Amino acid sequence: MSSDSSESLRPRRPPVRPSFDPMTQPWTPSALPFAAVPAHRLTPSSLRSVLTGSIQRPLDIPNESLIRMPGRDGTPVEAAVLVPIVMRPEGLTVLLTQRTAHLNDHAGQVSFPGGRVESSDIDVQATALRETEEETGLSRAFIECLGGLPRYVTGTGFAVSPITALVRPGFELNPDTFEVAEIFEVPLSFLTDPANYRFHRAELADGRVRQYYSIPWKQFFIWGATAAMLLGMCQILSEAGE
Repeated sequence: MSSDSSESLRPRRPPVRPSFDPMTQPWTPSALPFAAVPAHRLTPSSLRSVLTGSIQRPLDIPNESLIRMPGRDGTPVEAAVLVPIVMRPEGLTVLLTQRTAHLNDHAGQVSFPGGRVESSDIDVQATALRETEEETGLSRAFIECLGGLPRYVTGTGFAVSPITALVRPGFELNPDTFEVAEIFEVPLSFLTDPANYRFHRAELADGRVRQYYSIPWKQFFIWGATAAMLLGMCQILSEAGE
């Protein structure tokens, strides 16, 4: 999620970093009350039928807003991200970015393309499309927006509106190297199997416990808000077939 820019004129909040190494925290296999999404439901037509419109209901994912990082209290900053599902001939994938290591927010983390809502954006979908194009170079001409997933408040003080979308192949990418270190794709079938998620507990210095999910993929460690939103989409797709 983009929230920094080398040319931004907005006041910069203090940088925040986790007080623990998320990759080394103890974990257990996920024990979630929903099953993997069958392959026959991972098609563009099926996703359109389930994800079109605004979905706002409680999901079985951690509530990051209960533990705010220092300096990130108060009213959350409104933001939006795109969940770009690429319609590859060999199967659907989700396009993700790895953020550069110097950013103030979510440095080095895997995220969806997106960022803060600007006053010029007519809605959160416009934010997600604008930020995706700015960050990755992915043209909106290749994007078919479907709908919204439940709003997610992060420990870093962002209220994130995820917008799901189908992406037609043939696009070219031109990443903003200030914000994006790498762009990669993960099979949707992998991300919609709860067995691939790990449940972590990290003990903080003040005695509180941070709970989060991760879903490692090759050399990438997907965790925190991004993993939670992916898991939420997994639950929605899984329960739609019940």
